[in-house]
Amino acid sequence: MAERTICVEVVYAEPGQPIRRRVELIDGSTVMQAISASGIAVMLPDGAIDPARLGIFARKVTPDQLVREGDRVEIYRSLVLDPMEARRRRVR
Repeated sequence: MAERTICVEVVYAEPGQPIRRRVELIDGSTVMQAISASGIAVMLPDGAIDPARLGIFARKVTPDQLVREGDRVEIYRSLVLDPMEARRRRVR
């Protein structure tokens, strides 16, 4: 009997246009397996994917979190500017 598969979307928000990939995975796959299957990791510079900056539908998750049918796995970039500093600059 064939294993059940699910479809998820993996997204990396580039400044200009986001990179999006839909992947089909075996049910029971993790966030990191989805990222690997998407091929996005090879398109990014080393260290761009930080296991502490991953989410599903804007909810922070761990790399070993299981994905479900229709999930959107999000790879977050590091902040360019601290939000507090950005507010200070706007006030000035």
